[in-house]
Parts: sequence; C-alpha cells; structure tokens
Amino acid sequence: MAEIIQRDGTWAFDGSTLRITPGRHRSVPLFRQTYGEIAVPLEAVAGVGYEPERRRGLLRMRLREGADPLLQATGGRLPEAADPYRLAVDGDRSGVAEYVVAEIRRSLLLDQVPKGPARAYLLPGPPVPVSVRSSDGTVSFDGTQVRIDWADTSDRVKRATGPRIIGVGDLVRVEWLPNSGYEDGFLRFVTRETVFSKLPAERDPYALDLWGSVRRDLLTALVAAAVTARLPHPSTRPGAECAGADRERPPAAVPRQAADHHDVLLRRLRELGELHRDGVLTDEEFATTKGAVLRGF
Repeated sequence: MAEIIQRDGTWAFDGSTLRITPGRHRSVPLFRQTYGEIAVPLEAVAGVGYEPERRRGLLRMRLREGADPLLQATGGRLPEAADPYRLAVDGDRSGVAEYVVAEIRRSLLLDQVPKGPARAYLLPGPPVPVSVRSSDGTVSFDGTQVRIDWADTSDRVKRATGPRIIGVGDLVRVEWLPNSGYEDGFLRFVTRETVFSKLPAERDPYALDLWGSVRRDLLTALVAAAVTARLPHPSTRPGAECAGADRERPPAAVPRQAADHHDVLLRRLRELGELHRDGVLTDEEFATTKGAVLRGF
C-alpha cells in the first residue's frame, strides 16, 4: 500500500485502485467535499507526476481521455482547487509523494495499461439521485430524467414554461461552463430538438444560467457528470467515426437535418407568439427572444 495523507486529502494506492479522499479542512472546496471519495482503477490512469516546490509540492494525475464522465462533462474547465486529481503536498512529505508516484508508474508498466482514449467510461461518475440548487433554479437527476425547477429570479420566459423534464433518451449531450465570478456560466441539456438552438442561457428553457454564488453553482458539475455517465460514450458517436464516414452518408441526410432544424425553430416561434398574446411576455421580451431564435435560421 502506498499512501499519502495531507490536509487537502488522501491518496491510497493498493496496486490496482487509487482511492482519492477529500480532506475535511475548510480550505477544501465544497465541490470536492460533496463529490466525496473517488476510486480510480489503474486502467483509467494515463500518467502521474509530482512537481516539487519549496513549501508545497503538487501531485497530479492524468486520466485517459474518455475514462471519466466528470472530466468529459467539464471539459477541463474545473477550477484547479476543485480538481480531484491534484493534491497539494507539504514540503516535508515530498519523499512520500515521490514513492506514491513510483508505485503507480511501476504498476502501469507491469500491467501495460494503454495511454490512448478509453472506449467506455471506467469510472461511474456521481451517484444518483443528485439535486443541486443554483442561482437560476434547482436541477435534479434520478438516473432516468432531468428536472429543472426555476427560481423566482429566473427569466420570465423560463418561468412561463413551467418545470422542465427531460428524459435521458432525448438527450444528445450536456454542456457545462463554470461561473467564474466575472462571466456567467451555464449548464445546458442539448436534446434532439434543441441541438441547433442559439438561445442564450438566460432565456433557454433547457439551460441553467449560472450567475450567483461561484461556490454553489460549481456543484452543477455533479449533475452534468451524472447525466454524462448515462449517455452513450463519445467513442460511439458519429463524430468519432473515421473521416471517410461522411462520404458514406446518404445524400438525403443533410437536407433532412436542415428541415428538422427549421421545424424546431418554427415551433419555438409559435410558442413565443402564444406567450406574447397571453400577456406573459412584454413586447420587448418577445422581440429580444424572437431575434435570438431567428438568428438560428
């Protein structure tokens, strides 16, 4: 067993699995404490290293592309402090950190773990059900459905449509961008009907606009990862096929896609028109949202 215990957390490697446990110190971000322990199988690891510094060094692990739904959902946008695959190490514990690195590297070599992309998720992602209250509303996921309940401060267009319920089978992908405190973030659920939508997050009824507490809004990454873990793996999507696949598509595929896109946008325009006629949307709100939809044509 190779183990290092630090204020920010613990790494324990038994030869086949690295268990990463967040520390209880107040310096540990809420996201890490909420995510909890992560069991990383050796076959998911692409590499590990230790960067020594005078006072505190840094243990850092790289996972194989496509191995972890959390990294897939967040796309490398997690703030460094919230990254579960890094650990700050006190200077007097650098020898232990180097020993942990050496043991993991030795096992990677002995087991001949490939460094290329994984063909399936090797980590399960966050457990479900999971629910997070953000600045724009509460998003919940039970393993089969996503539900968004809007906050009183949400845009009137969103509140007018009521709670949004989306089945996993209707989803194409999840898009996530953190709230930096300087620029808003978002959590968007892209469905087959909304894949071409150009609505901004604050008006998109399939997206949460993240503009409030950075610490709290970061937890939406838990939902993004839990949903991503239950979607088809990226290696199975059409975009992952060889470049020649596009040449094999039937000629009717592109026109049909464009027709579906226009049908969705026309349906959105009709819905907006009904909300405007019913007095739910003001003239200004209707004009602004209509303009955003029209830009999608």
